[in-house]
Amino acid sequence: MKLFDLSGKTAFVSGATHGLGMAMATGLAEAGASIIISSTSSKKLNQALADYKSKGFDVSGVVLDVTEDEQVATVTSKILAERQIDILVNNAGIIKRIPALEMSPNEFREVTDVHLTASFHMAQQFAKPMVARQSGKIINICSVMSELGRNTVTAYAAAKGGLKMLTRNLATEWAKHNIQVNGIGPGYFATSQTEPIRVNGHPFNDFIVNRTPAGRWGKTDDLKGTAVFLASAASDFINGQIIYVDGGILATIGKPSNEN
Repeated sequence: MKLFDLSGKTAFVSGATHGLGMAMATGLAEAGASIIISSTSSKKLNQALADYKSKGFDVSGVVLDVTEDEQVATVTSKILAERQIDILVNNAGIIKRIPALEMSPNEFREVTDVHLTASFHMAQQFAKPMVARQSGKIINICSVMSELGRNTVTAYAAAKGGLKMLTRNLATEWAKHNIQVNGIGPGYFATSQTEPIRVNGHPFNDFIVNRTPAGRWGKTDDLKGTAVFLASAASDFINGQIIYVDGGILATIGKPSNEN
């Protein structure tokens, strides 16, 4: 369908060497976009590029630490001198599961720098030519933790809550330039990181399955459609919104553990 066709578009997706980022970048590529991915690791980057290219996608990559301001300025300037970036997906992220009383200010800053400060800087860099040509799509990867709290993820939740409001504020400033800034808020997904706690009978697995109305963990492919939608002409009048892809978690208070 033409509304969702990304042929001729180029998307930059940070941290798209595995997991949710790779799934979203793959969805954009399947819709016709050329993609540029980034990673802090040249080894992971090359492995991911080989994977994408084996599927026939038009893909390139850069080694980039999104928290290093000078590096971001240099790398993005080089990219923008060579190519037009139509879509930016701020996906790079980390998490530190540390109780709030034990977390150091530096550990807190490490998390917020990646998710929040870097997303601002990346958006700022790529938005400049978008403003000049009056067109662009920016997608920030938020989380259900943009709305909810949980033990040991204080910095992550604070950063994702801030990213939600950054999304809304950038949309407020840049909508007049025909730039759409929206977010995707994933719930709990089946990835290599969550594999050890997704075994039937594991307390956290049972909690998530019971807490999610859909009754399952998300599959990485569940994010593809939302990414394509927010990157495409189909979302041209949607701005400052967070679409939660969470199987219904945020819609409900949950159910007792003994209820089917």
